[in-house]
This record gives sequence, structure tokens and C-alpha cells, in this order.
Amino acid sequence: MNEMNSSESYNPGDIVYVFYRNPHTQDVANLQSAAVVTHPENPNELALFLYENYYPLSNEMAVYATEEEANRAFNYYYGTSSEGPLQ
Repeated sequence: MNEMNSSESYNPGDIVYVFYRNPHTQDVANLQSAAVVTHPENPNELALFLYENYYPLSNEMAVYATEEEANRAFNYYYGTSSEGPLQ
């Protein structure tokens, strides 16, 4: 699978898709949309804004530009998504 991980590929305001693990149930992963924003503590970096938290956008994250790409990757790594499309 080819993830778009370079933070230089994104701009503030872009909506991207990531895998998100439930912090209370680690064996549950979901697809989630997130906003690309300017990092509030370092204006020279980008971050993902997800569930009221900022996560530095780095090459260590699997970030997908479209929901379709994210669904294909999710199915590849975890099997068929039972959640259906994101809303």
C-alpha cells in the first residue's frame, strides 16, 4: 500500500483520512477524517486535528488524501470495513 505521508503534500484546511485506534480498546481500529492545520505550538509545522487534539503530521503516520484510498488500505490491513462510509 502506498500511503501519502509527506507533510509537504498537504496544506492547512485539507481534509485527510487516518486509521484511529480506540484508546480504550486497542484491538479496534476505525477510519476517521481529520483536518490538516498549522501546528498551534510550532507555526512552521503542520498537524492533524482529530478529536479535539493536535497530532504532529509526520512520515510515521499513514495519511490518505481520499476516503476511497483509506478504505482500500483499511481493507488491505484489517479486512472488510463493517463501519461503512465516513459521514
